[in-house]
Amino acid sequence: MIDQRVKEQLALEFNCSSEDFDRDENIITKNCLHEKRRKFSDTPFFLQMATFGRNAVISADEKLHPWLNEWVKAKKGFWLFEQHNFYELESELRKHGFKMALTHHMFLPEKDTSDFKTDIKVKWLEQEDIQPYYGREEFSNALCDRFKPERPDMLAVIALDGEKIMGMAGCSADTPLMWQIGIDVLPEYRDRGIGKSLVTLLKNETIRRGAIPYYGTSLSNLFSWKIALGSGFAPAWIETESRPCPDNMIIEDKKLIG
Repeated sequence: MIDQRVKEQLALEFNCSSEDFDRDENIITKNCLHEKRRKFSDTPFFLQMATFGRNAVISADEKLHPWLNEWVKAKKGFWLFEQHNFYELESELRKHGFKMALTHHMFLPEKDTSDFKTDIKVKWLEQEDIQPYYGREEFSNALCDRFKPERPDMLAVIALDGEKIMGMAGCSADTPLMWQIGIDVLPEYRDRGIGKSLVTLLKNETIRRGAIPYYGTSLSNLFSWKIALGSGFAPAWIETESRPCPDNMIIEDKKLIG
């Protein structure tokens, strides 16, 4: 099953077993930097947290473990991602010079859309064709900002109005198996189903090439949610991580200093 293979990948990154994501109790592990991780950072996250809807698995610096062990007591893991619990976590992290980043709502294929057809004129870009599109702000979600050998853009598909680009969907090989899809549609072409069409086409082609397509967005990006759901994806897991905060935002003894 696709979700099991994804759990096996996340287990490498969260320093746990794939079975840990299906437990009832929350799991706390030591942070790590596995060689086969999705390479979003060159250093271990001070804290990262994920849930597949049951418990939470938290990978964190060991200095946080005593506080975390108390914090998760009597709490269902999926509720730890709610704002009131995030506030408590944020307050503790700031004592160490960190704060929470975004929550990433992640989707995996659910519906078989292999017979999908579209009347939109499209053009496919293989990896060697993508280079001219790097650095263009209008494609900042579909492509990385530049070629990144650690998670290269593998494939993209463009929707065309004559010779003008209406939108682009692209996928990066975050691991050899897991290819993440992003989408950009130019403002004047939105609400025409172009995003759903491009993402569906790219999802199907990714599967045909033997990889797992996955899609991520934030909680409040409803347009992106609708594209994911309309393209045959379904919510699968949520993950989040910490990031360093400015020196003048570090909290000591519950006081904001700086």
